[in-house]
Amino acid sequence: MATYNGRHFIEEQLNSIFPQLSAEDELIISDDHSTDGTWEFLLALAKKDPRIKLFQNDQQGLIKNFEHAIKQSSKAIIFLCDQDDVWHKDKVETTLIYFADPKTQVVVSDLIIVDNDFEVLVPSYQAMRHTHSGFWANLVKSSYIGAGMAFRSELKAVVLPIPKEVPMHDMWIGLLADYHNGVKFIPEQLVYYRRHGLNASEIKTTASRIQQFKWRWNAFQLVRKRIKEIKEKQQNHFSNNKHQV
Repeated sequence: MATYNGRHFIEEQLNSIFPQLSAEDELIISDDHSTDGTWEFLLALAKKDPRIKLFQNDQQGLIKNFEHAIKQSSKAIIFLCDQDDVWHKDKVETTLIYFADPKTQVVVSDLIIVDNDFEVLVPSYQAMRHTHSGFWANLVKSSYIGAGMAFRSELKAVVLPIPKEVPMHDMWIGLLADYHNGVKFIPEQLVYYRRHGLNASEIKTTASRIQQFKWRWNAFQLVRKRIKEIKEKQQNHFSNNKHQV
């Protein structure tokens, strides 16, 4: 979870998460130096629950805050989490079922978009965005959304560090996994995605078409560069091991 001035919302989200965690699970929270009491609230909560692990980001914004949280994680499956949403009571259990397929690297659930009072604004994010997997389709129009995303920890070696030129962290993670057909969009609506005017991220961009094209072109170049780097590392590792035998 990445937090920033979310004191007004965060308790509802945490109350939806804790019942789904086992004693062995962890809740990584990276806070971007909140000034509204969020950090103090989390410090008090962490004293009561050892599963909560707190870290502070260096006020570098949303993407770097999520990157910082991802770096600290140590479990096999990583769930991304917004501070102001609410999880469905079966989110973890339902999502983990899809990771039974070893080819699946990322799972993205559907969301119900609601207002501050949880009145439904859009009953299905996936229907609104016409979501589906596929690298090229999502490069043109990204369907990835972090609030509904979970991924294998092995993917950390691929997605980290997140380049500063990437428009959003969820797009970066999704594209890298989808490059190898590793993303699965699931129909279950597992998150109440709250829109209240104070969100750090937005569903629809207000950027011009030229800017959007630049983002997509940069994203493509960055993904291709990262995939090349990973392949070179793998080849070097294989070559070194071969020489040692």
